[in-house]
Amino acid sequence: MATQPAKYFIALVPEGRIQEEATRLKEEMRVLFNVKYALKSPAHITIKMPFTYNELKQERLIGKLGKFFDQFVSFELLFKGFDRFGRRVIFVDVKPSQELNRLQEALNKFCKTELKLVNELSDKAFHPHMTIAFKDVKPKNFDIYWKHIHSKQFNALYPVKDVALLKRIEGKWVVIHRFILKE
Repeated sequence: MATQPAKYFIALVPEGRIQEEATRLKEEMRVLFNVKYALKSPAHITIKMPFTYNELKQERLIGKLGKFFDQFVSFELLFKGFDRFGRRVIFVDVKPSQELNRLQEALNKFCKTELKLVNELSDKAFHPHMTIAFKDVKPKNFDIYWKHIHSKQFNALYPVKDVALLKRIEGKWVVIHRFILKE
């Protein structure tokens, strides 16, 4: 069986009102400032950075991840306001959560031992957030972007009931599977 590498990542991808609000903010950034890179994926909280995996083994990947996520129960996260990483990333802030930290740490161990994936620096320095603008953010215009976003409000309680596996398809990230957490 030949290797067919594909790109994947694992994230919490809210649906409904939270997804709609975040997408609306991303669209606003595109319309007002031509900052559009964040629109290449649904609004999400990354819990395992993008990795390459043999596409021919995708069903096996889903099976292994399914067994892993079977041991976790649903929990709630609070989105509150905005923050930034320097002058390059603007995001919706996620309030600290022990449940999320435990899930992310366990997932990293599992990915390293069971899937033989490399731990990225950002996997180790986990800072949960939901990106609104990055990559095509121009540092010289950052203050304008920040002032615009900071004038908005974003407050939502997110019941985390599943974890998503996303795959890069034709330049966009698409949810290909959702792993349901126990109630």
